[in-house]
Amino acid sequence: MTKHKVFISYHHANDQWYKNELEKMNDVFDIFVNRSVSLGDIDEEEEPQKIREIIRDEYLRDTSVLILLVGTETKNRKHVDWEIASSIRKTKHSSRSGLIGLLLPSRDDFKSKCFTRNTIPPRLYDNQQCGFAKIYNWSTDPDFIHRIIHQAFLRRDEVLPVNSRALFVKNRSSEKWND
Repeated sequence: MTKHKVFISYHHANDQWYKNELEKMNDVFDIFVNRSVSLGDIDEEEEPQKIREIIRDEYLRDTSVLILLVGTETKNRKHVDWEIASSIRKTKHSSRSGLIGLLLPSRDDFKSKCFTRNTIPPRLYDNQQCGFAKIYNWSTDPDFIHRIIHQAFLRRDEVLPVNSRALFVKNRSSEKWND
């Protein structure tokens, strides 16, 4: 079974439990190589530009897939937006990562046939629309998680991502975003 290097992006205050559960599943079933930031790894008092550089250069550089845990407030988080933008950009120092969104049970549209467009991160939405990213419901099935990681890995060079939105300058606070 091929293991890919994965970065987990999420809203720390609201969705830490789900990240912990995904990491516990990985500890038991050895699904992926975890390259995620843990609480306390980066000083929150650092300047935003420095935080971006640390995440890009020390965590995202050698990953091949980004899993985005999509809760109720994820769409508003500047670090989530930066992590997606950095991971899907191919540079001379790093290859592009595949992108997966996992809708969390805390969302109203969890397990519905479709997600609510403007309640997920805009950059994830753009990439789902062009076929670069896929969005799934949260799962604790290790075979499913492994399969979607591998599919995202394969898609990263088959479909060009969309990365044209301006980066978030600060966290947002709206219920929904508009173009």
